[in-house]
Amino acid sequence: MNTPTAPTIQDTISKLFMIENEALSRHEGFENFFEIETQLIYEIHHLEKDRAKKSLRRLIDLIATRSGKKMIHAVRNYYIVLSSIMARKLYETQVPPKKAFAFNAACIEIVENRMNDSEFLLVADELIEFFVSILSERQQPSFTHQTVNKVVLYINDEVERDLSVEDIAKHFHISTSHLSRIFREHAGITLVEYLNVRRVEESQYYLRHSNKSISAISSQFHFCNQSYFTRIFKKYSGVTPKQFRDSQQIPYFRFTLPSGK
Repeated sequence: MNTPTAPTIQDTISKLFMIENEALSRHEGFENFFEIETQLIYEIHHLEKDRAKKSLRRLIDLIATRSGKKMIHAVRNYYIVLSSIMARKLYETQVPPKKAFAFNAACIEIVENRMNDSEFLLVADELIEFFVSILSERQQPSFTHQTVNKVVLYINDEVERDLSVEDIAKHFHISTSHLSRIFREHAGITLVEYLNVRRVEESQYYLRHSNKSISAISSQFHFCNQSYFTRIFKKYSGVTPKQFRDSQQIPYFRFTLPSGK
């Protein structure tokens, strides 16, 4: 007598696929799921965060109708899938592989370990904010001076390094005076100001999503001391680092470079 063999993984997946396909046939709207997801990715890529938040809510509603009591678990899984999709999009826009992977890992950490069940909609909005922020760094600057465009992208990629105007000038093989002049002429702010702007923008995520002290975050972004960090942070965001950390209602500060000239 032959002993029945255990089903293979492929057999199990096929069976589950048939069950799921049958279950979904009893729910309306799923034929539009990937169309909505494609729209969501387009909106994120084009920095349309308010529309993206609405599209993600539509996807969450569809997931909820199928998942029932397991809704939170299913939504968590989808957040992780979406984060992986966005990490791939970052890589496709020439984000360094290490940064794209770190982006994905950070999103997974938030979803798996720091998302309370009652916060799943808040996390959806926060993820959109994060996606748009990271992608906005990769928007190709459109200044007519190509060196200025390259400097902006270089700073965005190296924002956590202790960069100075002298370091950047050396990297691009030009004088500090010439670099400072052309950057201010085209970007409308000084290079030192732009460095501070980017450090403030990046520091917001550590303030809101990490347990690091404000002093440690100040050091991480190479401000000379916490007092100076607080002053610069308030100058651009309108609030102190502590106020930003203590209130989830305070929006992220975003700086927009002027149109190319």
